[in-house]
Amino acid sequence: MRKIINYLFESKKVFAQGICKEKLFFIFLFGCVFGCVYEELLNVGFAYINNYPIEWVTRRGLIYGELSPVYGIGAVTLVYILCRRERAWYKNYMLGALAGGSIEYVTSFMQEKIFGTISWDYSGYLLSVGGRTTVPFMLFWGLLALLMVYIIYPLLSNIIEKIPYNLGMILYKVLFVLVFIDIFISFGAAVRQAFRRLGLKPFSPLGEFFDKYYFDERLARVYNNAIVK
Repeated sequence: MRKIINYLFESKKVFAQGICKEKLFFIFLFGCVFGCVYEELLNVGFAYINNYPIEWVTRRGLIYGELSPVYGIGAVTLVYILCRRERAWYKNYMLGALAGGSIEYVTSFMQEKIFGTISWDYSGYLLSVGGRTTVPFMLFWGLLALLMVYIIYPLLSNIIEKIPYNLGMILYKVLFVLVFIDIFISFGAAVRQAFRRLGLKPFSPLGEFFDKYYFDERLARVYNNAIVK
């Protein structure tokens, strides 16, 4: 046991130094969790303001875990684009607004084309862009980008780099595999559900697996805000 503890904690190497794949992965996880909690709190606040029954409704994007990958992708994109070199704050703001709006638009477009569903529709909102994002929301993403660049990322980077090197590498590899499996299952189950809506029977054991364990009622509980387009 002592040898294991020594191995995990005694390395002098700095874990995930700079903007590397290990650090970006942990930033991705942070964004996934943050986005999920943010959406759920937003739902509670909306219910409170409108005097609706208040209940905690999941807004996760994967079947397992409180993870919303679109926010994780957004966090990684902002860090990779904005944090590798210094630039004026207003340039970071504009780039962040464009990146956030683009990710929201592309995610909505891909969800509709691949899965036949949408999770948001801003068609009736002010300055809507194809119903997939809006200019006011893009301005909000710009503010979030500034928060990420000047406050959140430096704090997270410092915390991540304090993880003992060997422990960090093990956590990175284990979590990467688990998240990859989660994404694979979630993507496959959603694609198979789209095929079921078209009346297509499974043509492989994998399709039969998804039909048996990830049936429509189960997916409806996970993706409760997804609307069939």
